[in-house]
Amino acid sequence: MKLRRRRSSRRGRIEIIPMIDVMFFLLATFMLTSLAMQRLDTVRVNLPQGSAQRLSEDTPLTLTVNRANQIFINQQAVRLDQIVSVVAKRLPRDGNLVVAADDGASHGVVVQAMLQARKAGAAHFLVAVHSE
Repeated sequence: MKLRRRRSSRRGRIEIIPMIDVMFFLLATFMLTSLAMQRLDTVRVNLPQGSAQRLSEDTPLTLTVNRANQIFINQQAVRLDQIVSVVAKRLPRDGNLVVAADDGASHGVVVQAMLQARKAGAAHFLVAVHSE
């Protein structure tokens, strides 16, 4: 009769080094992903609160008015009298123009800029808001 030897009871170990490697990889991945999701090429304004549908285009033409009532067309600073020529050159076929006006911007300046853009052929104005 053959007797089996008792198994030596060894305690299981959790290897920590590979787990640390995986955690650093995930941390770096999430950091790079979050940086890639931000639009760093925009003019900083405080948008009003509201809800709206997302735009389908990647780079729409944007008319921005900041708190100091400066007007920008896609990062390019323009004067009120230059809006017609700049928008006419860059306006997409669908005629959509995104208006991103700061909360503290003068209502009159925003309306005058929109009227100038309308002269250049903008058919639809999409107002940018900060999601709630």
